[in-house]
Amino acid sequence: MDTTDTLTQLRAGQLHGIQRLDLSCGLTEFPREIFDLADSLEVLNLSGNALTRLPDDLPRLHKLKVLFCSNNRFTDLPAVLGQCLQLEMVGFKTNQIVDVPAAALPPQLRWLILTDNQVAVLPAAIGNCPQLQKLMLAGNRLQQLPPELAQCQRLELLRISANPLTALPDWLLQLPRLAWLAYADQPAAVATDTAVHWADLALQQQLGEGASGVIHQAQWQGQAVAVKLFKGAVTSDGWPQSELAACLAAGAHPHLIPVTGALAGHPAGTAGLVMEFIPPQFSTLAGPPSLASCTRDVYPPGTRFTPDKVLRIARGVASAAAHLHAHGLLHGDLYGHNLQCDADGHCVLGDMGAASFLPANAAQSQALQQLEARAFGCLLEELLAHCPDAQPALAALRDDCLQPQVAQRPVFAAIRQRLATA
Repeated sequence: MDTTDTLTQLRAGQLHGIQRLDLSCGLTEFPREIFDLADSLEVLNLSGNALTRLPDDLPRLHKLKVLFCSNNRFTDLPAVLGQCLQLEMVGFKTNQIVDVPAAALPPQLRWLILTDNQVAVLPAAIGNCPQLQKLMLAGNRLQQLPPELAQCQRLELLRISANPLTALPDWLLQLPRLAWLAYADQPAAVATDTAVHWADLALQQQLGEGASGVIHQAQWQGQAVAVKLFKGAVTSDGWPQSELAACLAAGAHPHLIPVTGALAGHPAGTAGLVMEFIPPQFSTLAGPPSLASCTRDVYPPGTRFTPDKVLRIARGVASAAAHLHAHGLLHGDLYGHNLQCDADGHCVLGDMGAASFLPANAAQSQALQQLEARAFGCLLEELLAHCPDAQPALAALRDDCLQPQVAQRPVFAAIRQRLATA
């Protein structure tokens, strides 16, 4: 979105006191007038420009917490970022970044986005970021992760799909708080016998939009369907082809959104997925994480769940996750914002963008399933926070799933059994 008017206002000194500034208007140089906002500016979004560098005196923005510079022309992560003492979130998606200097990592870093770049090596200094919770590295050239990343004991979400990684290191699967992991390898060939042709679809209104794609309602063979059109060759989670392969491999389950097939024949070559249309009595359980919450979903103020609804949601999600694991898949994004629920708590789990195939190594496969149990524990924690009268058995299950020793967490077959008697 062009923000030329905002730039005009900035240069006229009319934005004094603002906390967030968005500028996307073909900038090739950092506007010096931004420094006039130093006493108030906390969020600066310079995505969608043609910037190649940031000024050496950027730390003058002494209140800056969030910086977005996606879709620009940076070839290295600017070292000056490490001098911004309050900076917590750094987003440089879809640039041309090759080099990530150790000096570029701010001391308070919680959330780093380097999706869709050309990074081959992550510096060992990443281990000196004790606050790091979210690390987005899909679509780069990483062959391995630095072992120093094991020092990031607060890391909860990691996206490393679409990289030529040689293996998942064992230490990664023992991180005490890691709950959401995407590591999909080269995309598998997607079966075409279930393909839905673009010419057979009548596209209708947009239903929603996420980081990886836009979802529309459509008509196909006299029935309502949902069509997800992917935004690019690499999404925040990885390759669209990996999501397609995972959806088709998952098979049918009453608590998974049914998939009709992959999209074929789009005039622009856009990849897509055709799914069963979810009736309007279903709604998204929660909003995605905010800049402030980082890794945790956001629920509308005043949200309250009955004990029966919480139990029904928990049973549905556990059943879906157990089914996926039995089919050799890790969901990778087990979150309330990926659940569609009706008023009674019947739910379906969607968005397989972060899904990965479980490895043949039995020990790693089990650890990954127990890693996903932590994501379920986080969901239970959120549900119980909005249901003060829930059964004590659910709180005990939550605590077992959130336990920092990965090997001591239950797998989903056991979780499902415990919920059946709760």
